Amino acid sequence: MAATDDKKAEAEAGADAAPKAGGKKKLILIAVPVVLLVAVAGLWFGGILPPLLGMGAAPQVAEGAERPAPPPRPGFVDLPEIVSNLNAPGRRPSFVRLRARIEIADIQDAPLVNAAMPRLVDLFSTYLREVRPEELRGSAGSHRLREELIARAGLAVATAPRGDRPAVRVTDVLFVEILIQ
Repeated sequence: MAATDDKKAEAEAGADAAPKAGGKKKLILIAVPVVLLVAVAGLWFGGILPPLLGMGAAPQVAEGAERPAPPPRPGFVDLPEIVSNLNAPGRRPSFVRLRARIEIADIQDAPLVNAAMPRLVDLFSTYLREVRPEELRGSAGSHRLREELIARAGLAVATAPRGDRPAVRVTDVLFVEILIQ
């Protein structure tokens, strides 16, 4: 009987030892990836890992090869002051005075925009004569006016001769002054 008690005690001790060994393996299997993830994140956000992976480094230009053209710098062209009557019902006339700047994608296109200035002023004045005073009220009215003037400015400068360069691109119309009377 003593032999069976010894066997039972050994079996219980072996059963207790097995889960402990399995628990350590599980802990290692979970802890190692977490530690690696934290280490990689530290290297990444510390700025050490991206250069090692070749990310963020400026491309090397071979000697004798052409350097890429610098990106175009945006520019602004002032419009002359435009005074126009609005399409107002009734006997009392209503006027708008507009001073604006045109933003273009490349400052080198400013002479072409200045050459197309008579066409720009004509298109803007013609459009403003058809606008009713209530259409210009509030921020929504200013936004609609800006969108319409951008479209018309794009049409006016698109006819400018460019040779081998891409077309002049009007990116925005900035209002300096809008006065409605």
